[in-house]
Amino acid sequence: MVEPFSGHGLGAAHTLLSFGFVDEYVAISVEIRKEKGEKFSPLKGLFRNYELMYVIGDERDLIKLRSNYRRDTVYLYRINTTAERMQFVFLDMLERINEIRYEPEFYNTLTNTCTTNIVRHVNTIVPGRITLSYKVLMPAYSDELAYDLGLIVTNSSFEETREHYKINEEALLYADDPLFSVKIREGL
Repeated sequence: MVEPFSGHGLGAAHTLLSFGFVDEYVAISVEIRKEKGEKFSPLKGLFRNYELMYVIGDERDLIKLRSNYRRDTVYLYRINTTAERMQFVFLDMLERINEIRYEPEFYNTLTNTCTTNIVRHVNTIVPGRITLSYKVLMPAYSDELAYDLGLIVTNSSFEETREHYKINEEALLYADDPLFSVKIREGL
């Protein structure tokens, strides 16, 4: 999932992963741990100002925050992989959550972000699958990188694929539906 940030400059975005369990979905988001009144600054993020944390939540919370409340565009991509590999990434993320519980880390705008952590998790399955690129360092382009690597389920151009996976209208339409996660995926 990619959420390009409105008004935050070229390349700014948030990436997160979602995992399906029958008709229930859990999203995992790597984020900064903001203190009360604190705002994110990419510059401050270079100098150990924010702790790193993983947030696990229901998609109704993590997606709707972005699409319905912040009104940012959200792209929810189907990934071209096996259930076993997704399970491995999920378990790898849970293991990392436990690791940083005991050995906290600082967020770093270049080296320890939402996207760089997802890349690390993916590369535990297939080492070197995703190499360092400006599209990793500038997460608004991370979906284009995933497309280029064949990681997104599609047989269309990138622009058509991106439009197809945009879920803002569905997120607004099904905001209060108990089957929110299922409904936003119906056309995908």
